[in-house]
Amino acid sequence: MKKPLILILCTGNSCRSHLAEAILRRAVGDLAEVASAGSKPAGYVHPVALEVLKEIGLDASHHRSKHLAEFLNSQVDTVITVCGNADQVCPAFPGQMNRHHWGFSDPAHATGTPEEIRQQFRKVRDEIRLVFEAYAAGLKEGRALASL
Repeated sequence: MKKPLILILCTGNSCRSHLAEAILRRAVGDLAEVASAGSKPAGYVHPVALEVLKEIGLDASHHRSKHLAEFLNSQVDTVITVCGNADQVCPAFPGQMNRHHWGFSDPAHATGTPEEIRQQFRKVRDEIRLVFEAYAAGLKEGRALASL
């Protein structure tokens, strides 16, 4: 049986969606496939996003910024938008069963010293981690109940 695909969408696919993708991928383990994309991809993954993921033991150096069109012909089970713009332009995917919107501020717009910018990324990372680890726990609990 093919694992369900959870697609996390953001506008630029450079920060929030990659933070969420890496965190959720670790949290769900082999329960689902996890990917991210953007409605207007920036073309890169923000280096500070990679840095703050590494601080919590996640290596996302292999991630790349992708357009959501790459997934239009995929069997997407769940779409999660992490910014308002992506939520507004999000298409329906064939077979899509679930859709969630959990908005987070964009750390790519943080200003200040390099450390102040890192602190903004950490704050958003930790908010995303709280939400997506709870979501993964719910998925695991649902799977366990379904197997009874």
